[in-house]
Amino acid sequence: MARYLIDTNVLLRSAVDTSARNPAAAGAIAILLAQGDELFLTPQVLIEFWAVATRPAAVNGLGWPLDLVRGEIDKLLDQFPLLPETPTVFAEWLRLVTKHRVTGKQVHDTRLVAILNTHQVARLLTFNAGDFRVFGALAISPDEIVAH
Repeated sequence: MARYLIDTNVLLRSAVDTSARNPAAAGAIAILLAQGDELFLTPQVLIEFWAVATRPAAVNGLGWPLDLVRGEIDKLLDQFPLLPETPTVFAEWLRLVTKHRVTGKQVHDTRLVAILNTHQVARLLTFNAGDFRVFGALAISPDEIVAH
């Protein structure tokens, strides 16, 4: 049994039936659950989900009404355990950004790696696996899972 943290980009695509990546996102989640793997969320991922889902479509968002977004987040919380953001996560994040000299938007990805390390979750399910290689994190694309 493996343990995965689900990245925001996978959650969003699994929630949007019309997304070209929906079959891979939803399929990978279904496959992992059927295998008995554990899938987790973290507050950062849900905050990012809210931001994209509520942002207007004209600026690369979904433009969903607040009640719909809240309902989707409630469903996700019912389905997947939430890993807490503890002071240890911050300490690990600070260690990682210093060690790897992280700047800009990559600091958010580094937080996910800190959460993985702190909670001993070995894998990250993400469409941006390449962004995590620098940390030695085992980031796996949903495409890889559905291809097997």
